Amino acid sequence: MKPYSRAERISGKIQQAITDLLNKKMQDPRIEMATISGVKLSSDLRVANVYITVFGDKKRINDALDGFKNSKGFIKKRIAPKLGLKYMPDLRFYYDDSFDKAAQMDELIKSALTGTPDEHL
Repeated sequence: MKPYSRAERISGKIQQAITDLLNKKMQDPRIEMATISGVKLSSDLRVANVYITVFGDKKRINDALDGFKNSKGFIKKRIAPKLGLKYMPDLRFYYDDSFDKAAQMDELIKSALTGTPDEHL
């Protein structure tokens, strides 16, 4: 038996294919600094939730999400042959705020260790 489910294996392929596409073919300035942090595929392989990270303010994040949503057809068309699936999953893009939360936790820990309150939070 394989150690990973089919959905997990295909999620990795989708993430790699979109990352390669971002590095080579995408010319939308809204998404040039975005990174694919993960892909979660539904068990029926119909929906792929693609999580992105973007460094910047809310406007930059929203612009990047809009750029990905507007490029969804192009992305699906380019990565479909690499996946070898009967049906190409629907791509849904979300902002991954786990890095922001980790940075906040790091600041809290540092302020607790030094005993000085952090004024950024």
